[in-house]
Amino acid sequence: MTVGLVIVSHSAKLAEGVVELAAQMAPDVVLAPAGGTGPGPDGTAGIGTSLEKIQDALASADSGDGVVVLADLGSAVMTAETALEFAPEPERLLLADAPLVEGAVAAAVAAQTGATLQAVRDAAEAALARTAAAAGEPAAAQPYAAPQPYGAGAPAATGSFTLINDLGLHARPAAVLAKNLTPLDAEVTINGVDGKSVMLLMTLIAGKGSTLEVSATGPQRRLAVDLIRREVEAGFGEL
Repeated sequence: MTVGLVIVSHSAKLAEGVVELAAQMAPDVVLAPAGGTGPGPDGTAGIGTSLEKIQDALASADSGDGVVVLADLGSAVMTAETALEFAPEPERLLLADAPLVEGAVAAAVAAQTGATLQAVRDAAEAALARTAAAAGEPAAAQPYAAPQPYGAGAPAATGSFTLINDLGLHARPAAVLAKNLTPLDAEVTINGVDGKSVMLLMTLIAGKGSTLEVSATGPQRRLAVDLIRREVEAGFGEL
């Protein structure tokens, strides 16, 4: 079982689109959209939020480990808060203060790795800080403290790999790397950003032919570098 996610939006299509995107990176996570109001005269959902839709989504997304909720705008947040208050076990439901798309992707990847309820919400909310930072300066210049070598005199494991898949390090490959690196006992940087963060990897905008400069420290540093090498050489399964 994994933590589930509910995406609340004023637009049914937007909620469904965010769920579709996040699901590509987290196939084992249950994601449920709760967008728009009830069907209008033409049979389509209206713009707004529905308490009943959110409650239904919470029930469908909860596989036993709890649910993290993300909402797009103020009234959606308030409706989500109401749904959580009326839930039978509100302590197993957490509302994240996070950007809808970036937060959903980060939370889904965290949930896919088996993270706890609190850790999944933390991953979503960390995307808020990264989004704000990225708005203030070029992505390539994002500050990141490079990890120190593990142990006395233990050098970092390094590698330099050229992307060969047509779309480069887009959302899905970034999620693959972040998901597979997270369980390893190693600190990893890729072109200066945290290799375990799908959002930071996506800020690199590394297309086909770009080079990934990898540095890893910690007991499993070589495993981390080898993992990245294998994925890059396989074109992330997209060749």
